[in-house]
Amino acid sequence: MDERLHSPSAERNRAPIVAVLRDVLPARGTVLELASGTGEHVVHFAAEFPGLAFQPSDPDPAARASVAAWTAATGAANVRAPLALDVSAPGWEGDPGIPRPAAAILCINMVHISPWAATLGLLRGAAALLAAGAPLYLYGAYRRGGRHTAPSNAAFDASLRRQNAAWGVRDLEAVVAEAEARGLALAGTTEMPANNLSLVFRRRAGDQSSASPGS
Repeated sequence: MDERLHSPSAERNRAPIVAVLRDVLPARGTVLELASGTGEHVVHFAAEFPGLAFQPSDPDPAARASVAAWTAATGAANVRAPLALDVSAPGWEGDPGIPRPAAAILCINMVHISPWAATLGLLRGAAALLAAGAPLYLYGAYRRGGRHTAPSNAAFDASLRRQNAAWGVRDLEAVVAEAEARGLALAGTTEMPANNLSLVFRRRAGDQSSASPGS
């Protein structure tokens, strides 16, 4: 039985994301990917950045099975077995399988397809796990100045909220403010295809998150 899942959006956006990551990721170390989904991203990144090790994760067992299947099918030797991590859970960053410090953290298309508590947990954990100066990379749709950046994003937001009232396209400024409060400074934004954004944060030197586990 082939447990690989397929995501058309992953096929479309992986090359533009790699173009951004070439200027973001370090040459060596272990990269933690949160909400890995199908696993198509992580095996593509592993091939593009052979000097790095990748630690995928996802709270969904079917997603983790897909990640493992894609890793096996592609023979990606620099992708570790996926971890069961749920960033909305208090203390998730204490999982013993997580690399410490993480050379980088990637999180693609999670912020809008999860409750706000997951974004807060992601930022809290990133602040605790990243080395000083190391990047947190986020990709997805965001509102700017309280407005959607395109009619398609407004329709997407409405669709998400119909599926789950706790989901939805977030305000960029709110995400940046919460990151800054945890010692993660916005280092850059890049316009991406289909009205998405790449956000790069870096943990400030000597600044560790003081937020409580439930924040």
